Amino acid sequence: MPILEVIGCSVADAVAAERGGADRLEVVRAPEAGGLTPPISLVKEIAAAVSIPVRVMLRENDGFEIADREELRKLCENARELAALEIDGVVLGFLRGRSLDLAAVQQVLSCAPRLKATFHRAFEELENQQAAIAALKGVPQFDRILISPPRVSDLKQLVRSAAPELIVVAGGGIDRATIRSLRESADIREFHVGRAARRDGNIHQPVDPARVRELAALVSG
Repeated sequence: MPILEVIGCSVADAVAAERGGADRLEVVRAPEAGGLTPPISLVKEIAAAVSIPVRVMLRENDGFEIADREELRKLCENARELAALEIDGVVLGFLRGRSLDLAAVQQVLSCAPRLKATFHRAFEELENQQAAIAALKGVPQFDRILISPPRVSDLKQLVRSAAPELIVVAGGGIDRATIRSLRESADIREFHVGRAARRDGNIHQPVDPARVRELAALVSG
């Protein structure tokens, strides 16, 4: 089933995305940094304002490594708070160098055991992506990997390796042309957009329902 996921930074973004036909939201703050953990109060408001599934970023700095124990404590605290809300899941991904920090990922997810999880674009920095896929399949909460197609050399192979436990979601600045190409050339049916859903491709502009509607029609094909 084709899915369009839209980045939302406010209640207005979330409502506009749903009105335009988005299938899922990813809620973040600081989108210019790749997305950081939003205020829990905002997530609560968004979850009450829309009926489509909501996933929430869990990330405290603009890199992919956890800086210290205090940061890990904060991630776990946020995960517990999110677990009490009516949301679909979280978006996270932690590394040590170019290796998967599986222990940190599991520790944070254990604080929100009922929530599903997307492993975000930290995946692109992994030295051994195939080994990471195998490891992520061993964490039942993970059901998706978010990647930027231009940064993956063999996209079809990645999709095949991830299936059936993990769905590959294409994101990272994709536009209408990219979506059209991926639908024709790869087995990708889920797409994640931020700039493309906003006027002038400006991530700091609000979500435009008309642009979301165009993207949703293209994704549904």
